[in-house]
Amino acid sequence: MDRSQKTDAVAALNRTFNEVAVVVVTRNLGMTVKQSTDLRNKMRDAGASYKVSKNRLAKIALEGTDYAGISDLLTGPTALATSTDPVAAAKVAIDFAKTNDKLEIVGGAMGKQVLDAEGIKALASLPSLDELRAKIVGLVQAPATKLATITQAPAAQIARVLAAYAEKDAA
Repeated sequence: MDRSQKTDAVAALNRTFNEVAVVVVTRNLGMTVKQSTDLRNKMRDAGASYKVSKNRLAKIALEGTDYAGISDLLTGPTALATSTDPVAAAKVAIDFAKTNDKLEIVGGAMGKQVLDAEGIKALASLPSLDELRAKIVGLVQAPATKLATITQAPAAQIARVLAAYAEKDAA
């Protein structure tokens, strides 16, 4: 990798760090190419990305960003999982680490807040942004449904009373 390629890599990483909501640092302990590809595909499906980069270049790219605090975590064979959804990258990384012992969660950050491995696990247990939106829509919609049911109930009761009187008169 020559100097211009390194400069481009640092600039791309810096742009990524300025755009994402969470960074998860993982340690690769001998994953195969197939396992890495599976992890990348799962990350992509969740709207996240998984990138292996040189630690020195990543540390340079971290300077001046909110994620500068994770530079101490970048030792050994590491990779970075990032996403704009604060939960997506953590959730995929934790789920993959449960089934693959060659991926270790080192830590990460959410904005300026540096998280250890337990913090990333706690973050992964939170509902995703789409799940939260669905819950909010359900909460907003529930009162309207109940209101419609309540307003229809008196009319239905009046109709039953009138039908009973009509049957009584007919008999």
